[in-house]
Amino acid sequence: QVHLVESGGGLVQPGGSLRLSCVASGFTFSRSVMSWYRQAPGKERELVTSFTSAGGNPTTGRFTISGDNAKKTVYLQMNSLKLEDTAVYYCNARLWNGKGYTDYWGQGTQVTVSS
Repeated sequence: QVHLVESGGGLVQPGGSLRLSCVASGFTFSRSVMSWYRQAPGKERELVTSFTSAGGNPTTGRFTISGDNAKKTVYLQMNSLKLEDTAVYYCNARLWNGKGYTDYWGQGTQVTVSS
């Protein structure tokens, strides 16, 4: 059974940093596409960035995703946080099921940027 457990969210001042973690279990981590999404109040969920074990550590502006295959953990390093980064951040695993892809989600972790 696939499980994704996020942690690391919290309250941070503008310009600060946070690192989110997502511990995965129940599937072959090294063969998955791992992503971070976020959803702000009143807005649709949006993709932040994605990672595969063969794809390095993509950086999207102020955010960098990375993974540790041994720990089955994906991280999201967020720097220079802005008020508009306030959202619930979700870990996503996209897995091949033989016929297509299935998306799995964690429960989310709240990130609040406020002075």
